[in-house]
Amino acid sequence: MNKKFAFLFPGQGAQYPGMGKDFYDQFPIAKEVFEEADQVLNRHFSKLIFEGSSDELTLTKNSQIAIYITSMALLRVVEQQFPDLLPAVCAGLSLGEYTALTAAGKISFADCLDLVRVRAEAMHQACLEVKGSMQVVLGMTEETVETGIREINPPHPVWIANLNCPGQIVIAGSLEALALAGDVLKQKGAKRILPLEVSGAFHSGLMLSAQEKLAVKIEAVPFRASDIHVVMNVPGDFVTSPELMRQVLIEQVISPVRWEKGIRRMMQQEVQAYFEMGPGKTLAGMNKRIGVAEPIYSIEKVTDLEELNKVMESYATVES
Repeated sequence: MNKKFAFLFPGQGAQYPGMGKDFYDQFPIAKEVFEEADQVLNRHFSKLIFEGSSDELTLTKNSQIAIYITSMALLRVVEQQFPDLLPAVCAGLSLGEYTALTAAGKISFADCLDLVRVRAEAMHQACLEVKGSMQVVLGMTEETVETGIREINPPHPVWIANLNCPGQIVIAGSLEALALAGDVLKQKGAKRILPLEVSGAFHSGLMLSAQEKLAVKIEAVPFRASDIHVVMNVPGDFVTSPELMRQVLIEQVISPVRWEKGIRRMMQQEVQAYFEMGPGKTLAGMNKRIGVAEPIYSIEKVTDLEELNKVMESYATVES
């Protein structure tokens, strides 16, 4: 099928108990992903995903692993059921970048799962070391937010953590620093500032200890060549060399996620449709706010495969 498709994968915050269970029950290939993950992790992690409490699943050390496993299970089903649906490019939001690299054939599932495990545990520990959080700032430009946080930084450092879509910027820092930043940004015209339900200041300098632990692991993991391209968070652009992939994965822990920029690069490459795989539909919402004209299809439940089948039949009809 001569179409340019993009596969997108969600990040931390999309998790919920029971996600992926319908795929596990109905597709042996999905069940194999969950079972392989249990073996690699040497624990019955799938039980936590399907039956654990929301509070337990939301812990950083659990949520990142759970979303990666679930997203990969859904991807394997899509690959099996729709062999003509091949991505030209993959991308993922924060944690989802690891799923994207696996989907693009750059890292094996087992190797990447071990990477995600180390990342999750290191970031969880960093959250315990310094109490931090994140806030979404609505209705401001990057430049205005930068100007605002510079007024309190130092001695109260705050960082831009995510540039998701127009008018939506996430900042991260200590609880005290975020309170001060919120007051400054409101004075400068922020429409709203909302706290995020996260346990730490991700993509900020408060994650330095996590970055150091993860860097050692990333340097040791083998990367592979493939024909599928990857757009990565730190540059918001295509990254092709394994050496640079390692570098930006390490930088990502303490650097802003430039999601909007990455989507716009895919638009420049004339991607014709986007497929979001994993829990939630956050990325579809961001695409709309970015102004992506091309369709995006979210695959979260088994019932979504019916719609996907119609979509693929329509593409096949047009080509014939």
